[in-house]
Amino acid sequence: MNVKNPALIASVGAVALFATIAGLSASGVGSSVAAVPVAIAAPGKAPPIPFIGAPNYRAIVAANRAAVVGITTESKSSDADDNDSANDNDDDSGQGQGDAPRSNGRDNPFGDNPFFRFFGNPRNFGNPRNQEQIPVHALGSGFIVSPNGVILTNAHVVHGASQVTVTLSDHREFKAKVLGQDPATDVAVIKIDAKDLPTVHMTASSTLQVGDYVLAIGAPYGLEETATAGIVSAKGRSLNDKNDQSVQFIQTDVAVNPGNSGGPLFDAYGNVVGINSQIYSNTGGFQGVAFAIPIEVATHDEESILKTGKVEHARLGVSIQGVNQSLAKSFHLDAPVGALVSKVEPDSAAARAGLRAGDVILEYNDANLLDAGQLSAAVAMAAPGDPVKMKVWRDGKTLDLTAKLGGVPAKAELVKAAATTSGATLGLAVRPLSSDEASQSGIASGLLVERVGGAAARAGIEPGDVVLAVDGTAVSNVNQLRSMVGNHQNTVALLIQRGDSRIFVPVQLG
Repeated sequence: MNVKNPALIASVGAVALFATIAGLSASGVGSSVAAVPVAIAAPGKAPPIPFIGAPNYRAIVAANRAAVVGITTESKSSDADDNDSANDNDDDSGQGQGDAPRSNGRDNPFGDNPFFRFFGNPRNFGNPRNQEQIPVHALGSGFIVSPNGVILTNAHVVHGASQVTVTLSDHREFKAKVLGQDPATDVAVIKIDAKDLPTVHMTASSTLQVGDYVLAIGAPYGLEETATAGIVSAKGRSLNDKNDQSVQFIQTDVAVNPGNSGGPLFDAYGNVVGINSQIYSNTGGFQGVAFAIPIEVATHDEESILKTGKVEHARLGVSIQGVNQSLAKSFHLDAPVGALVSKVEPDSAAARAGLRAGDVILEYNDANLLDAGQLSAAVAMAAPGDPVKMKVWRDGKTLDLTAKLGGVPAKAELVKAAATTSGATLGLAVRPLSSDEASQSGIASGLLVERVGGAAARAGIEPGDVVLAVDGTAVSNVNQLRSMVGNHQNTVALLIQRGDSRIFVPVQLG
C-alpha cells in the first residue's frame, strides 16, 4: 500500500495494537470468540509543563546595543613584565591587561587551570628585555550605567593599562579614566567625558532560575555588537577548591570568547543580571561553559568606588571547606550542608566570636548555608565593622554566635622607583606585616613580599621574603620604601629576612 500520509500509518498501528490487547487477531474479528476489553491502568502523570516562547531577542538587542561599548587598552610590556613573574595565584593581576591570557613561559597559555579570564591579542612571550618599548594592546567590553559616562567592566580588562579607550556603537571614541577596580570581585568602574548617553537597566540576578533564557552582547575578537544567547546552566558557582572566593558566579552556555570580558548578560526581559567574566576551556575558545559576575556584586562595588574610590571587603578570619556526606556523618549532621571551619586565625573576628576549628557554620545572618562558598561571598559583600549572626553546629548541637567583622589586610602595592633618567623599576609588590604575622615571625616591622618581578626577581628576592631595611635604614611602610628607592640611580641594598636568615641583597636598578 502506498501510504502518503504519516498520520494514517500511526492510526493503522494503533488499531493493530488494540486488536492484540483485546485478544483478537487482525484477521479474526469475525470469529466466535467475543472480544473482552482489558482495563489498563493509566500511569501517573505530572501536571503538564506550559510552553513559553523564546524571548524577543531582536527587541533586547535593539534596546540595549547602544549602551554596550568596546574597550581597548594599552600598556607597556615592561610594566606587565613586572607582574608576569609572579602571576601565579595572584588575584590582583588576573590574566593580565586586556583579553590576553598569560603563559608564564609554559607551552599551554592557560597553565594547568582551564578557568581563565578571556582576552584577545596574545603577546610575544620572548625575552622581556627585547619587549620593553613595545606597547601591548588588548580588547574587552563594558556597558554604560549612567548618562554621564560611568561604565562597568571587568577589573582584569583595565588592570595595569596606561591608556583605556572606549568605543561607542556610533563609532565615537573616548579616553576613559579608571575610577576604581576591585580585583577580588573582578569589577572595575571607568568613566568617559560624555553626556546624555544611553544606559542599560539592571535587576537582581536572584530572579534568575536555572533554565532561564539569557543573552550576551559584546565584542568577541573585536567584532562589535555581537549577540549570543543561551540559558542559565547553574547558579552560585565557586571556581576554586578553597571556598574563599568573593563571587558566586552565574554559569551559562552563552557563547562568549576573548573580547567579551566585561560585557553585559541580559535576562529574557532585557535587564542586565551579570557581567561576563570567565570561561572554562582547555583550548582558549568557547566550550559551552561561561561564567558571569552577578550584577548585585558589581553595583555594590560601583557604589563604593564612586563614593570612596575603592572597595573594602570584610573579613571573618577563618579557613573553611565544604561538607560532604562522609563529613556530615562524622559530625552527626542530618545533611551535608554548611561551612566547616578548618582554621581560626588568632585575633580575628572569628576568634573573638568564639568560633573553633571543627565548627560547622549552618546559618549566616539567618540565611541557610548550603555550601561553604556562600559564606565567603556573603562576608565579602559586607563592610568591616558590620555585626553578623551565625548558627553553628558543635558537638552535636547548635549554638548562636555573633561577630564584628574585621577588614582585609592592606593589598600589596607595586613599588617603583621615583622617576629617574634611567626609568629604574624595583619590581616588588609588598605590604606591611599584619600584627599576627609580626607576632609569629618575631619581626617588629617590615614589608612582606607578595609579588616579584623585574630587577628584584633578577636579584633573587622571592615571595614570602620580608624587606627590613634599605641601605641599613629600617622601612615600615610602602611609601617609605618607594621614596628611599627613588633616591638611587643604579644599585640599592635591601636587607631581606627569609625564614631565620637575614642578608643584604644588592638590586641593580638600571
